[in-house]
Amino acid sequence: MDSHLPLDGDLVDFALLLDQFGTAQVDPDLIHQVVDSTDAEAAELAQPLTKALTQLGALGVHLPEAVDGGGTGVLGLATLAEALGRRLVPGPALPTALAAAVLHAAGAHELVPALADGSVLGAVGLAEGDLRVEGGPTGPTVSGTSGIVLGGAAAELFVVPATADSGRVWLLLERGSAKVDPVRGYDLTRRGARVTTAAGTAARVLEVDPELPTQLTAVALAAESVGIAAWCTATAADYARVREQFGRPIGSFQAVKHRISRMLVTTEQARAIVWDAARALDDARTSAPERALVAAAAAGLGVESGLSAAKDLINTLGGIGFTWEHLAGFYLRRAHLSRILLGSADRWAAEVGRLALAGARRSASIELPAGLEESRAHIRDELEEAAALPGPERAGFLGDHGYTMPTLPVPWGKGADVPTQLVIAEELARAGLEPHDMVIGNWVVPAVVAFGTDEQKERFVRPSLRGDITWCQLFSEPGAGSDLAALTTRAEKVDGGWRINGQKVWTSGARAADYGILLARTDPTVAKHKGLGYFLLDTAAPGVDIRPLREITGDELFNEVFLDDVLIPDDCLVGGPTDGWAAALNTLASERVAMTGGSHFSTGDEALLAAAPEAGADDPLVLARLGDLLTRSLSSSLLGLRTTLRSLSGAAPGAEASLAKLISTATIQDSWEAVVDWRGQAGLAWPATEPATETATEALGGGRQDDPIHMFLNSRALTIAGGTTDVQLNIVGERILRLPRE
Repeated sequence: MDSHLPLDGDLVDFALLLDQFGTAQVDPDLIHQVVDSTDAEAAELAQPLTKALTQLGALGVHLPEAVDGGGTGVLGLATLAEALGRRLVPGPALPTALAAAVLHAAGAHELVPALADGSVLGAVGLAEGDLRVEGGPTGPTVSGTSGIVLGGAAAELFVVPATADSGRVWLLLERGSAKVDPVRGYDLTRRGARVTTAAGTAARVLEVDPELPTQLTAVALAAESVGIAAWCTATAADYARVREQFGRPIGSFQAVKHRISRMLVTTEQARAIVWDAARALDDARTSAPERALVAAAAAGLGVESGLSAAKDLINTLGGIGFTWEHLAGFYLRRAHLSRILLGSADRWAAEVGRLALAGARRSASIELPAGLEESRAHIRDELEEAAALPGPERAGFLGDHGYTMPTLPVPWGKGADVPTQLVIAEELARAGLEPHDMVIGNWVVPAVVAFGTDEQKERFVRPSLRGDITWCQLFSEPGAGSDLAALTTRAEKVDGGWRINGQKVWTSGARAADYGILLARTDPTVAKHKGLGYFLLDTAAPGVDIRPLREITGDELFNEVFLDDVLIPDDCLVGGPTDGWAAALNTLASERVAMTGGSHFSTGDEALLAAAPEAGADDPLVLARLGDLLTRSLSSSLLGLRTTLRSLSGAAPGAEASLAKLISTATIQDSWEAVVDWRGQAGLAWPATEPATETATEALGGGRQDDPIHMFLNSRALTIAGGTTDVQLNIVGERILRLPRE
C-alpha cells in the first residue's frame, strides 16, 4: 500500500532512508515531550533530530551540488517534506530546507551552506502582516510586523514578504536586527513566530520571482500533508483490521471500509499532483503559467489531503482518536495550520480555474530512454506507407502491420514494450493516423491469442485488428452484474458443440456486432467461478433474440439478449470448457499506454472551460468549482502517467492504476453536470439531436459528445459499468489496504 513521491532512482532510496530515520528517531513519547514543553525545551528536544537529518544530507538534498547539496531539486525537497509529515517530525528541519531553497533561487548563495548543514536555522513566512519597505538614501528600509512565520520560533534567518510601492517583495531578515515573538499555538510540534522591525531597519530585498517563494512553500507543505495523509490512512487501516465491534473487525463493515478506501484515493491523488508540481518547478522549460497552474493545484488538493485524512482517522479511531494521548490530533493540527497559512482549497481551486481560462495547460510528455532511434525510424517509414494509402485502406494496413494492438506478439502486434508503445503512439499522431478502435475487441483479441487454437487465431484475430469483425460482450445478467461469477446462463455439451440457454443484459453494440464473447456455465457442480466457459457467439445464429433497451438518454444502445437453444460449435469455445474465468480475467491484463504529448486536460475539461464564461468567469464560486474539477481531472491523468513511468523503469505497479477509475469516472460525471448547470436555461432545449439508434459507429463510439445534456445523462453509467463504485471501493479496501472481507 505504501508509496512515496519519487518513482525511481536515488530519491526512492532517500525516501526509504528517511522512513527508517523516522521509525528509529521519532516516537509518540518524543512528540508528547515536545508538545508539553516550552519553546526553549522544544528547540532542545528537536536539535538531535535536526542534526541527524543534516548527517543524512536531508536539509540540502534539493540544493545544487555546487553548494554541497544533493542536486535533486524541488522533488528532493518534496520527498523530504513528505517523510517529515509522515512521522510528524518536530522541529525546524522543513522550514530551514525551504528557506535554503528560496535563498538559493534569490542568488544568496553565501547563506545556503550554513542552512544545509544545520548550523543556521531558517524559516519562510507567507503573510506580509504590516511589513512595509520604503526607499531611502542608503537603501531600502523596513518597518512593521510580519504574519506568522512557520518554524520561526527557532529560526535565525527569516524569508518574509512585505509591501512596497512596486508591489509585493521578499525580504531576508536576521534575528539580530528584529524582534522575534514566538507564537505558541496550533501546531505544538513546530513553533511559529512573528517578526517585528523598528522603523528604519535596513532591508535586504531578495531578487527572486515574486511568485516562487509561495510556489515552493505550497509544494513543500502539500508534500508534507501527503505524508500526513499516508500515515493517517495506514493507521486507520491497521486499527480497522484489529478493532472488533459486534463480534467482527470494524474494517469488515462497508461504511468503514469505504471511508478508509477513499482516504487512500485522496492520498494518491494528492501525491500525484504534488509530484508533478515539483517536477514543473524543477524543469526550466516549464512556462510561468504552467508552473503556476500545477503549484496552485498542489496547494489546494495537496494540503487538503492531510486535513481530510486526519479528520477521517479520528472518526475511525472513535473515542481514542479524540484523546490527547493519541497522535491523531497533532497530525490534524499540523495539516490544518498549513491550510490556514497557505490558504483554503477553494482559494487555490479558483486560481487553477483563472489560470486555465487564461490559457494555462499542463503539457503531457514523457522523456523516453535512449536507444529507440532505429525502432522509431522503422515505425516512421511504415506509417508513411500507410499514410499514402486511400483512407478506407489505412485501418487494414495498420491492423496487418501490428499497430492496432502493438502489445500483442508478432504477427498480430509488435511485441511492443512500454517505450516502444509510446514511440508508436507519438509516430501515429505525427502521421495523423488512427488505427481501428476494436472497443470490446480490445478485450477479446488478447484472450484468443492467449487461450485460442491456431485456427481461432487465424479466423478471428486479424479480421478484428483490421476492423472487419466487430464485437460485443455477453457477460452481465439480470442477477449477475458486479458478481459476475454468479451468472446462470447454461452451456450443455451436445454433439458438435454446446447448447446455450439464458439471458444477458446491458449489452452495448449487440445489434451491430458480428460476434459476442459469451460467458456461460458449463459445470454447475463446481465452485461458481470454476465452471465457466468462454465462447465466441455469432450474433446471427438461430435462437439469438436481441432486444433494445432505451436508456435515460433516450438512446437505444443497450440491449438484452435472450439465448434459446443456441448452438455454438466446438471450434468457438476458447480454451477448455472451464477456462472461462481465466480467459475473462486475461482481457484486463492488456492495457496500453498512449501518453504522447499535448495537454493533460481532456475534451471534457475543455468543454468545462468553454462553458464557464456563460456562468460568469469572474464569479468566485464558478472559478472554485471549475478549478476543483480541473484539479481532479489532472490528478487522474497524472496517476496514469505515474503508472506508465513505473512501467518504463521496470518498477512494480503502484496503487495508482487501481484508483484511476474511481477518480476519473466521478470527475467526468461532475464535469458534465457543471457544463449543463452553467449553460442555464439556454441549454434546456433538448435533445439537440435525435436520440441515437444503434449503428456500428454509435454503439461502439460512445454517443453524442457535442451535446452536454446527453453527456451528463450518459455519464451516469460510468460509475456502474466495469464495476460499480461500491465494488471498486471494496476492492481497494480488501486488496490494497488488506481490510477484512464482509
